[in-house]
Amino acid sequence: MSEKTRDEQDDREEGSNALGWFLTGAVIGAAVAILYAPKSGRETRQYISDTTQKGRDAVMESSQNVMDASRDMFDRGRKLVEDAVDLFDRGRKLVRG
Repeated sequence: MSEKTRDEQDDREEGSNALGWFLTGAVIGAAVAILYAPKSGRETRQYISDTTQKGRDAVMESSQNVMDASRDMFDRGRKLVEDAVDLFDRGRKLVRG
C-alpha cells in the first residue's frame, strides 16, 4: 500500500473517531440535561419514552431507505453486468465471424 493511500486511510479513521466521540459526548450531554431538568420523574420518564420511540422510528425509516437504495444499486449493477456480458458475446461473435 502506498504511503499516500495509508495517510488518506489514517485521515478517514481519525475523522470517524472524532465523529464517534462527538456523538458520544452529545448523547451523554443530552442524558445529563434530561436527568437534571426541573420536571417530575413521571414527566421525565414519559419524555424519555417518547424521544426513544421517535429515535426508533427514525432509525427504522432510515434503514428502510438504505435497504431500498441498496436494492436499487444492486439491480443497476446486475443490469450493467448483464449488458456487459451481452456486449462481450456480441463482440466475440463478430470476431469469430
